[in-house]
Amino acid sequence: MAGRQRLAALAAVVLLATGLTGCGGGEDAPPTPSGSPSPTASASPTGPAKPTDRSPHGVLLSAQLAVQTARRAKVSYRLGADAGAGPLFWQPKTALQIKRSTPSGAEQLIVVDTVAYQGGDAATAARQGGRHWERFAVPVDQDGHKEVPYAGLIDLLNPVEALAAATADGADAQFVAEEKYEDSTVEHYRVVTTAERYAAAQTQLTQARRDGLRAALAPGGSLSLTLDLWLNDKDQLVKLQRTGSGDSGRADDSVVYSDFAGPLLSVQAPAETDTVDTGTRTVSPLAR
Repeated sequence: MAGRQRLAALAAVVLLATGLTGCGGGEDAPPTPSGSPSPTASASPTGPAKPTDRSPHGVLLSAQLAVQTARRAKVSYRLGADAGAGPLFWQPKTALQIKRSTPSGAEQLIVVDTVAYQGGDAATAARQGGRHWERFAVPVDQDGHKEVPYAGLIDLLNPVEALAAATADGADAQFVAEEKYEDSTVEHYRVVTTAERYAAAQTQLTQARRDGLRAALAPGGSLSLTLDLWLNDKDQLVKLQRTGSGDSGRADDSVVYSDFAGPLLSVQAPAETDTVDTGTRTVSPLAR
């Protein structure tokens, strides 16, 4: 009798376990539709999930997230009469290595956090007794901040700043068209703003850098600014153009971005033996 009671109890336990497995915790639980993602599924490791808002403003927010995630890219730019190309890192620290043409030859600028190197050409070597590079830092400002050298140039090249301005309050964003760009199709967006709003959107910058950026975008007065932005199929900014007219002329800048998050992009300081330390130097915003 005792044996039969134990077998009956065991059978009841087996039936109860089978019932829980088959019902998924109860008859009221709806079945999972075929092809639905698991509740615990994470975003693809190849990039952040795009927002569901695909309005012009939503797409530009996605582009801002894409460049923040990438942290670096190669840039090729023309800012007024200044032109150059090279890798730019904007997070977690600033680094830049630009080669640009000058009347005396191909000069280079290297920025590694708060230290800069200038030269790399024969003219610098002739001036510095055979050493090709001048090394300097910028002094601490009145608020105790140690600014980044060539901050005026970097702020005009940084895609995070451009997209912050494009998505700020008061910026009017519109989709223009799908267009061919090199070997791919890109989406063209246009944003109308002002130099004041562009600079004010950079809340991560010191007031001195915001003032310098506004002055570089609108030398001598206010400027109505139009941003044209071309995005690839990953919502990455591949081209930026800033145009506008103001009290002292017309801004006309273009920056091309490529190789976002490129694993081979690097910025390296020159050898100490080829460098002359020139101490501290005040670097003014990029002039028009």
